[in-house]
Amino acid sequence: MNYIFLWGPLKELWENVEGAIWRKQPESVHLLDLQLKKHKPYFLSLFKNPPKSAEQREKVRKASTEGISIQGQQGSRLLPEQLLAEAFILSDLFDLGELAALELLLAGEHQQPHFPGLTRGLVAILLYWDGKRCVANSLRSLIQSRHGKTFTLDLSADLVNLTTRFTDELMAQGLTKQILNLVSDISVTREFERLQKERGLGNEKHRKEVSDLIKECRQSLAECLFAWTCQSPLSKDDTLSLIGHLETVTAEADGSLDSVNLALVMALLYCLDVSFLEQGTEDRDGMCAQPLLTEKQYVSAVHNRLVEGQAWKLPSLQAVVRLTWALSLRALSQLPQGAALVEFTEADEVLADQALLGGVFLFLTEGILGSEGFHQEEFYTRRLHALITDFLALMPMKVKQLRNRADEDARLIHMALQMGSEPPSSLRKDLEHLMILIGEFYSKDPFGLELALEFWCPTESLQHTSLTGSFLGVALQRPPHKQVVLSKFVRQMGDLLPATLYIPYLRMLKGLANGPQSSHYCFSLLKTNGAPHGENLQGGVSGSPVSWEHLFHSLMLYHENLRRDVPSADSTQYRHPPIRGITQRELDGLTAFLQLLTTIVTWSENARLALCEHPQWTPVVVMLGLLQCSIQPVLKAQLLHALAAFGKSPEIAASLWQSLEYTQILQTVKAPGQRQAAGIEVELNEIESSCEEYPLTRAFCHLISTLVESSLPVNLGAGLRPPGFQPYLAFLRDAVFLPFPTRAYRRPAEKWEVAEAVLEVFHKLLRDYEPQPADFLQETVELQGEQVPAHKPPGHSLMFHLLNDSPTLSLCLSLLEEGVCQLDTYAPFPGKKQLESAVLHCLSLLDLALQKEVVFMDLLRESQASLLVSPLEQLLQGVSAQSRRADHIINIARYLYHSSSNPEAAYLSAKILRHIARYPNIQTRLVGDFTHDQAVSDKLMAGFVECLDNDEAQEGVEKCVARIRHEMQIHILNLLITSLELKGPNLALYLLGYEVKKPVSSTNLQDPGVLGCPRSCLHAILSLLQRGSERRSGPILTQQAPHLAELCYQVIYQLCACSDTSGPTMRYLRTSQDFLFSHLKHLPFILPGNEIAALNQMSWLMKTAAIELRVTSLNRQRSHTQRLLNLLLDDQPHMQHADGEMGMDDESKSVSSFLHFDTVSKVRRKLLSVLDAIDFSQEVPEQLQLDFFERTQIEQVISNCEHVNEQGHTVCNVKLLHRVLVAEVNALQGMAAIGQRPLLMEEVNSILQQVVERNRVRCSLSAKRHALQSWRSLVETILTACPTELIPPDQRQLIIRDLLLDLHDKVLYRDAAVELMPVVAGAVFTLTAHLSQSVLSEQQQGAGLEGGSSSGFASIANSALHLILRKLLDFILCTGGGFQRLRAHLYGSLLYYLQIAQKPEEPDTLQTGMSMWERLTAPEDGFSKLQRENLAIIESYGTALMEVVCRDACDGHEIGRMLALAVLDRVLSIDRQSQWLVYLCNSGYLRVLVESLRQDDVALQTLLMPQPPLLKPLYIYESKMALLTRVAKTAQGAVELLCCGLVAQLTECRVFHMLPENESFRVFGQRDPSGFIPSPLERYRQILLPTLRLLQVILTSTTTHHQQGAAQVLQWLIVHSDTIQSILRSQDVSMGSLQELSLLTAIISKTALPGALDLGQEINSAAVLEFQGHIGRFQRQCLSLLVRLAGTERARYLKQIEESVAPGDAAEKREEMEVAMQQICANIMEYCQTLLLLSSAEAQFTLCLFSPSASEPTDMAVPSVSRVPSLGLVLLLLKNSATEFFRYHDSHRQSLGKLQRLEQLAPEELKELCQGLVSGSGGVEKIPSVQRSVLAKRRLVQLVNNRAKLLALCSYIIETCLFVIWRHLEYYLLYCTPSDPKDSLFPHKFLALNFKTLFFVCVDASGGGGLGLSRVSQQDLEQLQNDVANSFTEPLQRKLLEVEGLYSKTHSRHTFIQALTRRIRGLVRHAKS
Repeated sequence: MNYIFLWGPLKELWENVEGAIWRKQPESVHLLDLQLKKHKPYFLSLFKNPPKSAEQREKVRKASTEGISIQGQQGSRLLPEQLLAEAFILSDLFDLGELAALELLLAGEHQQPHFPGLTRGLVAILLYWDGKRCVANSLRSLIQSRHGKTFTLDLSADLVNLTTRFTDELMAQGLTKQILNLVSDISVTREFERLQKERGLGNEKHRKEVSDLIKECRQSLAECLFAWTCQSPLSKDDTLSLIGHLETVTAEADGSLDSVNLALVMALLYCLDVSFLEQGTEDRDGMCAQPLLTEKQYVSAVHNRLVEGQAWKLPSLQAVVRLTWALSLRALSQLPQGAALVEFTEADEVLADQALLGGVFLFLTEGILGSEGFHQEEFYTRRLHALITDFLALMPMKVKQLRNRADEDARLIHMALQMGSEPPSSLRKDLEHLMILIGEFYSKDPFGLELALEFWCPTESLQHTSLTGSFLGVALQRPPHKQVVLSKFVRQMGDLLPATLYIPYLRMLKGLANGPQSSHYCFSLLKTNGAPHGENLQGGVSGSPVSWEHLFHSLMLYHENLRRDVPSADSTQYRHPPIRGITQRELDGLTAFLQLLTTIVTWSENARLALCEHPQWTPVVVMLGLLQCSIQPVLKAQLLHALAAFGKSPEIAASLWQSLEYTQILQTVKAPGQRQAAGIEVELNEIESSCEEYPLTRAFCHLISTLVESSLPVNLGAGLRPPGFQPYLAFLRDAVFLPFPTRAYRRPAEKWEVAEAVLEVFHKLLRDYEPQPADFLQETVELQGEQVPAHKPPGHSLMFHLLNDSPTLSLCLSLLEEGVCQLDTYAPFPGKKQLESAVLHCLSLLDLALQKEVVFMDLLRESQASLLVSPLEQLLQGVSAQSRRADHIINIARYLYHSSSNPEAAYLSAKILRHIARYPNIQTRLVGDFTHDQAVSDKLMAGFVECLDNDEAQEGVEKCVARIRHEMQIHILNLLITSLELKGPNLALYLLGYEVKKPVSSTNLQDPGVLGCPRSCLHAILSLLQRGSERRSGPILTQQAPHLAELCYQVIYQLCACSDTSGPTMRYLRTSQDFLFSHLKHLPFILPGNEIAALNQMSWLMKTAAIELRVTSLNRQRSHTQRLLNLLLDDQPHMQHADGEMGMDDESKSVSSFLHFDTVSKVRRKLLSVLDAIDFSQEVPEQLQLDFFERTQIEQVISNCEHVNEQGHTVCNVKLLHRVLVAEVNALQGMAAIGQRPLLMEEVNSILQQVVERNRVRCSLSAKRHALQSWRSLVETILTACPTELIPPDQRQLIIRDLLLDLHDKVLYRDAAVELMPVVAGAVFTLTAHLSQSVLSEQQQGAGLEGGSSSGFASIANSALHLILRKLLDFILCTGGGFQRLRAHLYGSLLYYLQIAQKPEEPDTLQTGMSMWERLTAPEDGFSKLQRENLAIIESYGTALMEVVCRDACDGHEIGRMLALAVLDRVLSIDRQSQWLVYLCNSGYLRVLVESLRQDDVALQTLLMPQPPLLKPLYIYESKMALLTRVAKTAQGAVELLCCGLVAQLTECRVFHMLPENESFRVFGQRDPSGFIPSPLERYRQILLPTLRLLQVILTSTTTHHQQGAAQVLQWLIVHSDTIQSILRSQDVSMGSLQELSLLTAIISKTALPGALDLGQEINSAAVLEFQGHIGRFQRQCLSLLVRLAGTERARYLKQIEESVAPGDAAEKREEMEVAMQQICANIMEYCQTLLLLSSAEAQFTLCLFSPSASEPTDMAVPSVSRVPSLGLVLLLLKNSATEFFRYHDSHRQSLGKLQRLEQLAPEELKELCQGLVSGSGGVEKIPSVQRSVLAKRRLVQLVNNRAKLLALCSYIIETCLFVIWRHLEYYLLYCTPSDPKDSLFPHKFLALNFKTLFFVCVDASGGGGLGLSRVSQQDLEQLQNDVANSFTEPLQRKLLEVEGLYSKTHSRHTFIQALTRRIRGLVRHAKS
C-alpha cells in the first residue's frame, strides 16, 4: 500500500519545520533538509489530492476478501466492508485517490482515542484538513525564515540559505498563482455544504474544529504571500496576479475586509513599498534587485493596471492601492534611481486625487482597521503607520489642500445654519476622515510600539550645545525631517480649528496621546495652547479652543449653569430634568474632550497630579459637581471614567473617596424626613432601566474598581454613618449584581458587560482581604449619641455570602452554568468576551474563598461569634436550582473541556478542583458524580486529557496564554498527586484510567483505543514524558517544562509505589512503553538554570527504578533486571547494537570486557554520573545588613512567617512578610519617618530579596537531599534486592569501590553542605557492608588468599581498600564534635571494613605441623598484611581519631556509643603495639567507662521487671563489657582495669542480686510473642554472663598479680554468694544455665582457694571464719554439681539436651551445650587438682576430696551436700570421657574428610549440612547451589572445630581425673590409718597424726570445716582397692594410652597419662601385695 500520505508525514514535516525555525532545536537543520527533499512534491502541487483510479478502486474493493498490505505492518490485512464503504465515501467527498482515502480512514481509526465522541470518519475529515494546515503552516514558516528587508528570525546562515533556496524554487514554479487560486476556491460554506451532504459533520465541537482548520488553511496561504512580500518583492506577473485577485474582492457585511483578504492587501502594500531604500541598509547590493528600480516594464505594467484598469468590486480598496502607489512614486522621484521613471512619477498627484475621491481614509478606517485580524500582526500596523506618515510627509501640499477645503466647507455649513437651510450634501470630509483614521489607528497599540511618538517633536530645545557637544556644527539631537513635518501637522491642524473639525481633531489627539511618552507630549501641547499669560482672562478665554484652559473653563460654566437647576432632593420633578441644558453637539464635544482627558490622565501620572492640583481648574470637583446635575447618563458615565483615570494615583484616590462620600453620588446617608432614595440608585432603577441601557452603572463600577485598587479608606463616611465601604458593597450586590439577569437590555452584550464590571469589583475586594481576628468581634461606633454596630471589611462580607447558601453564591454558580452551556454551543454571540470575563471573575471568587476559608473559619470558631457559615466545598455539592441536580462541581470541571479556547477559565477550574480534592469524603462523592452519566464522564475525562496534552504550554514565559496552560497542567498533576494519597475510589484513579467500581488491582491498562480503552490522564502524562525520549537530547519536557516533568515523574512513582496500582502500572510501563529504560538512559538531567527541578525529576525516576528492580527480581524477570543493571552500571562504552543482541550471554560478555581492559576507553558509570549531577556545595546568603530594623526582631518575624509548602519544605511566606513589614513602615509617625520612607522601603526590599534567596537555598538543599536519598535507595536496591549472580563479584567490588570513592570525594569537598552528610553516611555504611560481604563471599567461594593475586585481596586491590579506609577516617574526623548519629553510620562502615581483614575460621586438624621457628619465619598471609597496613593507616591519624572515638564511646546517643565501643574493641584487637590502649588508659577514658558501670546498674535493674521499658541499656552494657573484656585480655590492660577499681564497681552493682525465679515467666506467659524481647531470666543472663567472662579474662591475664585479682574476684563471689549458690544448685538444663555454670566454675576454680585470704593479716577472726565458710560452701557445691553432671543425673542431662533443642533450630546449639557440659566437668576437676596441689606437695599431707569408695554412684534423687562424693565418681568420669573421646575423634576425622573432598559430596549430604545452619524446614530449598557449598563448608569447619574443642576438654578431664585418682589412692592406700587400728595395714608411726586434720578436708590452718568424711574403716580401704582394680582394667588402660597417642602427644604433656596409669596400676598392685 505505497501511495501518498495525507496526514502522518505532513504532521511530522510541520513538527520538523517548527522545531528548526521556531524552537531552534540543535540537530534540526539536517533533518529539515531531508524532510524538504522528501516532501517537495506536496509543495509543488499545493493541496492537490492524489487522483482516483479504477485500478485503486478495485484493489480497495478486494481488501475485504483478499486483504491489503499496509505500510509499517507485515503481511496483508483483511479490512471490514464498512471501512471500505466509508473509504469510498471519503474518496468521492474530497475527490481523492481511493488508497489515500483508505489510509486517511485507518489513520482516523488510530487517532480516534484523541477525539472522544467522534467516529473514525469524522476524525479522518479532521486529519484531512489538518494535513493541509500543516503544509500551509510549513510553507508560511519557511517563507518567514527567508533573508529579507523587513524582519529576521535570528536563525543560522545554513538554515536561512536552505529555506531561501527551497522557497525560490517553489516561487519559480508559480506558487503565487497556486495560492491565489486556492484562496478563491476554498470556502468554508462550500466545504460545509459538501460535508453536510455526506453526513461528514459531527457535534458542535467537530464543526467548529473543521471550520477553524479550513479558515487557518486559507489564512496561512494568504500569509505566505504576505511574508514573501515583506522580505522580497514579487515578480511582475505575480504582482499583476495579486492585483487581479484583489480586483474581485468584496467586503464583509460590516464593510471590513476578512483576515485573508486583509493579508493579501497588505502583501500588495508591501510589494509597492520603497521606504527601505531610504534607510540605507548595509545589504544595499542585495536590495538593488528591487524590480521597482530595475524594471521599467514592471513599473509601467503596475502603473497602467492601477491607473487605467477596470473598476474594482471595492472601489475604496482600489483607492487605497492607488494612494500607496502614488506615495511609492513620490518617494521614488526623490531618489536618484527615480530619474529614469519620470513619465510615471509625474502621475502621483493625479493618483492621489483619485484615491481621495474613492474615500481612501474612510475605507482604511472601516475596512482595514475594522478587520478583526488587523491588530494581530505587528507588520500590518507598521505598514499602515508608514502609509499615513508618508502621506503627511511626502504630500504636504495635498494636506494643505484638504485643510483649505475643510475650512471652506465649515464656512458653508456655518452660513447654512445661520440661514436655517440644509447644508449642501456634496461636502467632502477627507480631512475629518484622515483625523479619525489617525485617532482610531493609534488608539490601539497591542504590541506596545508607541508609533505615535513620531508625531511629537521634543519641544525642550537643547539649551547648551556645549553640554551635549556638536559635530561639525550640527546639534546631535536634531529630530529627523519627517518627525518635524508630522509634529507641525498636529500643531497646525489645531490652529484656528473650524467647528466641524473640533471633534475629529480631539479624537485624533486622543489616538496620538496613547502611550506613556505620547500622553506627556499631548498634555504639554494642551497646556501651551492655553492663554500664554493670565492677564487676558477678562473677556472670557482667548487662545486655542483645544487647550486645558478652554476645556476646563467650559466645564465650569456648564456646572454653574446646571447647578442652578438642581431641584431639591424632595421635589418630584427630579425625574424630569429641565429641557434646557446640553445640546447633542455639545454633548459629543464634551464626550470627545473627556475621552481625551481620560486617555492622557490614564497614561501620564504627571498629568494626573498637575491637573488635579491646579488651583483654577479643579477638575475633580467640577466633574463631581456635574455628576449631581441632571445631564444625560452617557455624559455622566464619561465623567465617571475620567474620575476613574484620576483615581489611579493613590494620593488622589484617597481624597476622591471623601469627595464621593460628600457629594452622595451614591446615597449612603438618608436625611431624616426623606421619603425616597436619590443619586445613582434612582438613575439605575428609573432612567437606565427604562432606557434599557446602563452606561452609568458600568462606569460607576469601573470607578469603584479603580478606587478599590488604589486605596480603601477604613473611616469612609465617619461621623454621619457607621464608617466603611458597606453601603457601596450593598448597592453593587443588591442593586447591580443580583438583579442583573432579570433586567432588560437593548444591546444583548450589555448584560454581560454589567456582570463583568460588578464582579471585577468583588474579585478585587476579596483578593485583597486577609481575615483578621478583629473582623469577628462585634464592634460598635457612636453616632449622634447612640451606639450602632460597626461595618465589617467588604472582603469579610463577601466571604460570609460565599460561605452561605446566599443569592450571591447561587447567582455565581448559575452564571458558571450558563457560561459553560454557552461555550458548549461553540457559536459566537454578542457579549461572549464579557461573559467569559465574568465567568473568570466568578471562578476567581470561588478560588479565593476556598483559599481563605480555612483561616476564616478558624478565626470564626475562636471568636465564638454567632455567625453561621458552611465550608464552600460542601456548598458546592448542593443541588442546582436550574438543573435540579448536584452538578456545580461538574459544571466547574466542564470548563477544562474548553481549555483550548478559554485557557484562563480552565486554569481556575483546575485550581478549584485541586482545592476540593484535599477532602477525602468529597472525593468519593465526586467520583460517583463524575462517572454517573457516561456521556458527562467521557467529556470530563476528555477535558482533563486535553489540558495535559496541550502542546502550547510553556514554563517560565511571562503571563501569557502558554504560561497559563502550563500552570493549569501543574494544578491537574497536583490534583492527581493529592488524590493518590487518599484511599480509593478517588478522582486520580478515575482520571488515570483505573477501575473505580472493581478492585483497583484488577485494572488492565491498555494503550488508548485498545479494547475500547479511552485515552486517560496516564496516557497524556506518558506521552508528555516520552516526547523526544528516543532522541539523544532526551525527553523534551524535562528541559522545556522542568517543574511539569518533575510532577509527571512523581505521579508515575506514586502509582508504582502504591500497592493497589503498582501491579497494573508497572506491567503497562514495562510492556507497552519500555518507559524506565528509555528515560534512565538519559540520566543525569542537567538543566543549568533549574537545578532543583532536574534533581527532583531524577529523584522520582530513580525511586521508580528501584521499585522496578525489586519487582522484576522478585518475579524472576531476569532479562528486565539485567538490562536495567547494565544501563546503570556499565563502564564500557555502549556499542550500538540492535536489541536482538542484548541477550548475548553474560559470561562471554564479561570475558570480552575483561579482554578489552585497556583497549577501550572507559565511560563513566550512569550511577556515578548521576551522583556528579548533585552538587554538594550550597551557596548560603550572607547575613542581613540592616540600618533601620533590628536584626533579631526581623529574624523573629521571618520565622513567624514560615510555613510548610506543598513540597513539604519549610519556607517563609514572602507575601505575608511583605505585608507585615509594610504595615510596620506605615505605622511610623512624624516627619522624620516620612522623609526616610524611601530608604525604609529599600531596606524592606532587601530583606525580602534575602528571604527569597533563603527559600531558594532551602528548596535546593531539600532537592539535593531528596536526590541523594533516591540515589541511595537505588544503589541499595541494586546491591541487596537484585540477584547476586547478575553482577559478578569482581565487577561488584569495583562498582562499590567507585561509588565509595566518589561519594567520599564529594562529601569531603571543603564546601560540601552538612545537611547532605547524614544521607551520604548512610550510603557509605550500606556500601561498605556490601563490599565486606562481597569480599568475604568471594574468599569463601574458593579464591581464598592463596589463589588471590599478589596485588591484594580478592578482586579489589589493597591500594583501593586503603584509599577507602583513609577517606572513611577523614569523613569521621571532618564531622567534628556534632553529628554523633551520623558518625554511628561511619563507625558501622569502619567495623565492616575492618571485618574484611579478619581471618576466617580455619578447621583445627589437630596437626601441629609447624615448629615455633617455622611459624615465625612463615610468609605473612594476606589477612595479616592487610590488617597490619590498616593499623598503620589508623595510627597515622594519631590521637585526633582516638579522641573522637573515645568521646563517642563515653557519651551521647546510644547507638553511636555502642558502635564506638565496638570500633574501640576492634582496633584494640589488632593493635599489637597497644597505642590505643595506652591512650585509653592515660586519657582517663577507661576510668570513665569503668565508673559508668554504676549508672548502668540502675538502668539494668529496671530491665529485670517482667515488662521492661527499653532494651537500650542492656545493649550498651554488653558493648561496654565486650570492650572491657578486650582490654583485660592483655596483662597491661587487666592491671589497669584493676587499678580503676573495676571489680569493686561490679561488686557494688545490685543488679546481680536480682536473679529472677526460673519458672515464673512460664507460668504467667510473659513471653514476648515476637520472640524479640527475651524473658526476664534470659535478660538476667545477658547481664551476668559478660561480667563472668570479664572476671574470667582478668583472672587469666593477671597471672603475675594473680593474688590481687583473685582476691577482688573472690570478694565479688562472696558478695553475690546467694545468687551464685542458687545458680550452682539450679536443676535447669538450658544453654544459658550451662554457660553460667561453666563460667562460674571456671572462676571459682581460680579463686575459691584456701590461700586467697593471706593478703589481709589484720582481718579479724570472725571475718576469716565467714570467708572460710563461703569458700567451703563453694567447694561443696562444685563437688555436688560434679556428682550430678558426671554421675547420678548424667543420663537425664543428656536426654534434656536432646529435647531442649527444637527440631527447627540450628544444630550448633546442641554442640555448644555438649561443650559447656564438658567444660564444667573440666573446671571442677581442675579445681580439685588445684586444691590437692595447694594443700600439700606430697601425698601424705594431702587433703581428701572424695571418699574412699570406688563403686559407681547409684541414682539418688538429689545428692545431699553433706555426703562426700566417692572416688568412683571420678573413675566413672574417666571412663565416660575416654569413650566420648573416641566418639568425638571419629566424628572429627569424618568431618575433616568431607571438608577435604567438599566438591565430591552428594547433594543430599550438602543439604543435610546446610540444614545445620538454616533454621526452618523449607529454608534450604531456596538457597542457590553456589551458596549451598559455601554454607556446607562453613558448617564442616564448625563441626571440626567443635570436635577439636571437645577432644581437648576430654583429654584434659582424663588427665586431671587420673591425677586425682592417683593422689587419693596414694593417700588412702599408703598413708591412711583406718578407724579400727587392730586391722591396720599401715606402719604405726602414722598413728601419731591427728585424725581430725586428716579427714576434715581443709587441713590448712585457716581452712574451717572439712567435707564431713566419716571415719574410714579398714574394710572400706580393702573394698576401695578391689573396686579400683576391677574398674581400672586393662582395656581402659589401653584406651587411655591410645588417647595419649592420638592427642596428647601433639598437644599437652606427653607421657603424663602413661606415667599416671603406671603409678595407679602400681598402687593397686602394691596394696594388694
